[in-house]
Amino acid sequence: MQNYLIKNISIVNEGQTFHGDVLIKMGRIEKVAANIQPAIHVHEINGEGKHLLPGAIDDQVHFREPGYPQKATIYSEAKAAVAGGVTSFMEMPNTVPAALTQELLEQKYDIASAGSLANYSFYMGTSNENAEEILKTNEKKSQVCGIKIFMGSSTGNLLVDNFLTLDKIFRESELLIATHCEDEKIIRENLNLIRQQNRPLVAADHPVIRDEEACFESSFKAIQLAKKHNSRLHILHLSTEKEMQLFTNMIPLGEKRITAEVCVHHLHFTSDDYGRLGNQIKCNPAIKAPRHREALWKALLDDRLDLIATDHAPHTWEEKNQPYETAHAGLPLVQHSMPLMLHYVRQGKISLEKMVEKMSHAVAACFQIADRGYIREGYFADLVIADLTQPTTVTRENILYKCGWSPLEGFQFPATITHTFVNGHMVYGNGVFEESFMGKRLLFNR
Repeated sequence: MQNYLIKNISIVNEGQTFHGDVLIKMGRIEKVAANIQPAIHVHEINGEGKHLLPGAIDDQVHFREPGYPQKATIYSEAKAAVAGGVTSFMEMPNTVPAALTQELLEQKYDIASAGSLANYSFYMGTSNENAEEILKTNEKKSQVCGIKIFMGSSTGNLLVDNFLTLDKIFRESELLIATHCEDEKIIRENLNLIRQQNRPLVAADHPVIRDEEACFESSFKAIQLAKKHNSRLHILHLSTEKEMQLFTNMIPLGEKRITAEVCVHHLHFTSDDYGRLGNQIKCNPAIKAPRHREALWKALLDDRLDLIATDHAPHTWEEKNQPYETAHAGLPLVQHSMPLMLHYVRQGKISLEKMVEKMSHAVAACFQIADRGYIREGYFADLVIADLTQPTTVTRENILYKCGWSPLEGFQFPATITHTFVNGHMVYGNGVFEESFMGKRLLFNR
C-alpha cells in the first residue's frame, strides 16, 4: 500500500483552517503537524495553494442497483461521487428487488464490495408487511446505517401508511430511522384539485401538488411517533419553511434523538427555475418558492438543520423528458454537491469550515460512523484536495453519471476537486482514476 505525505496545505477541520502537513500510512491518517519529516518511504504531494478537507459523506443516494442499469450502477455513481469529493455514501432500498429482506440487503453489500470506489452502507427497506424482517436488523446495528421509511409516495410497495406497522418499527427498532415525509392523502387531494382545471399539468405544478402542508403534516407525524417511543429519527430532505419550527438548535448534535437534513438542490433551486429546467428539477419533495430556500439556509446556519446531502436520484434523459405526470422524479447530484457548496462558500453564504461540518463531521456524528468524517490521527484517510482558485464548468463531457446529464449543466463552480483519497488510496487525482482498491463497508459505533 502506498503511503502519502501531503505538504504545505491549508487543512480545514473541526471549525479551523490551519497550514500544515498530513501523513497517510497504511490507509489511515498517521500524523497531522506543521512540518512532517517522515521516517518511511512516501509519495509526496505538494498542497501549496490548495485546501485539504475530510471527504464528504452523503447519507442519501439512489444508485439504482439492482434493477435499473439504464439509469445507474453502484460502480458508475460511486465513481462520480469520488470525483466530486464524496468518499462515503448511504444508499436507499428502492431498487428492484427492493431491499426488504436481510438477504436482499446483503446482496447490495456484495455488489458494492466488488465495484464501489467509495465507502458504502445501505438502508434496510420497509413496507406495510415486513416489520419482523426489519427488526432482525437490530442484530447488525453496527453494520447497517439505518431503516428507511417512505411516509409518502414511492415505488413498488415501499409506501408505509399502516399505523400499526409504523408504531411497531418506531417502538422496537434499535437503529436510526430515516424518513421521507410527505402526506399521501394531501398530495392526492391537491392533484385532484388541479386536474379539475382541465389543462395539461406542467412541472411548475409540482410544488403545488406536493405542497408545504403535505410535508409538514408527515414530518409532524413522524416526530410524534419518535417522541412517543424515544426513537432515533432522522428526517430526510426537508424542503419547507413551516417544517423548520419542528427542529431545535438548543441540543448538541451528539445528544439529539431527532435530526434533520437538507439537500443541495433545495438550497440552490427554487420554483422560479421550473420555467427554465422543467422536469429536470422535478423531485420529491418538490423544490418550492424562494421563501422556503431562504428559510432552509437560515436553519442550516443556525443548526436546526444538521447536515447536507444530495438525494442523488438519476433517471435517463428520456424518462425526464416525458409529460409532467409520467416524467420520473429525481436529480443526479452526487458528483457536484461539494463543488456547488464551494460556490456558496465563495458567495459568502456559508463558511468553508461550516460547509465541512455539515457535509462531513455532522454526518459522522449523526450516524455514529466509526473513524471517519474528520482529519484526525488514527482515522481512515478519506480526504479531498480542492483548488479554490481553479473554476470548473459542468459539461456533458465531464458528467460521470451513467444517465449522462445534470440540471447544473453550464454552471461554473469556482473550485475544482483535484484529488480524492478513500481509505488512504488516491482513487482520483487530476482527472485520473485508480481503480485497484474498492471502498469499505461503513461501521457504526452503536
